[in-house]
Amino acid sequence: MTDNNQSRCGLVAVVGAPNAGKSTLVNALVGQKVAIVSPKAQTTRTRLMGIAIEGDAQIMLVDTPGIFEARRRLDRAMVQAAWGGATDADLIALIVDAKAGLGPKVMDIVAALKDRPEPKLLVLNKVDVAAKEKLLVHAQRLTDALLFEAVYMVSAQTGDGVADLKRALAERMPEGPWHFPEDQVSDVTDRMLAAEVTREQLYLQLHAELPYASAVETEQYKEREDGSVEIHQQILVARPTQRAIVLGKGGQQIKTIGERARAELSELLDRRVHLYLHVKVKPDWDEDRGLYRDIGLDWVD
Repeated sequence: MTDNNQSRCGLVAVVGAPNAGKSTLVNALVGQKVAIVSPKAQTTRTRLMGIAIEGDAQIMLVDTPGIFEARRRLDRAMVQAAWGGATDADLIALIVDAKAGLGPKVMDIVAALKDRPEPKLLVLNKVDVAAKEKLLVHAQRLTDALLFEAVYMVSAQTGDGVADLKRALAERMPEGPWHFPEDQVSDVTDRMLAAEVTREQLYLQLHAELPYASAVETEQYKEREDGSVEIHQQILVARPTQRAIVLGKGGQQIKTIGERARAELSELLDRRVHLYLHVKVKPDWDEDRGLYRDIGLDWVD
């Protein structure tokens, strides 16, 4: 760790509409996976922190759920978590999907950011697949609507522009001691990480077949004497038909989900993982206060 007299440390709130690539960008800035990603919007459900190091600066990146129109209790809790992630931030980074353009969701977020006192950066993401002639148009329209300190064009997927953005974030961090050890990359517990990795595989393996009426609970996380870890998880779905989708013919689908999640967890945790999955039908799982606590969301009325 650098000398505290010369070090910098600050909090960056990473906000944006669903599927803007916030989690992919946080992973790219940290240099390894700390947040789950999938092509589905609203993959991120709660606030989590990725911790990046650049020179003498420690950058605490709060990856937030996408901000959208909330209808269900779970939606409201996710949106509250997103705005809560910006509280006390030293800097707000608005991530915009440059390919999708500037729809109402983006402009609503811009309007909501106008009254916030924190300095703000605009990050146009997915520039590798966006129409190049539109990039300056998007940047101009957004900077006309809100005063950003700077505009960055990146591709979190390919890494283009990420190093420049990381240096810019580091330069803007206030002087002060680092809050985390140098080798820590996230504030997520191993128990929560395990649930997130399995949930990611649900999305990746089932695609559009399984709607958002699902959650993953880590019921048991136990260290074995041989250094391996034993994890028991419950996949909650709303209807019996969804349970059948998760299980698949002859149980093949859940076997694949378990194998992929186990392999990734073994790599992330750097140890052997024994993963046991069970699928339970619970129509009102999104009304369970305990589940909200377990996944890091506040209960909202």
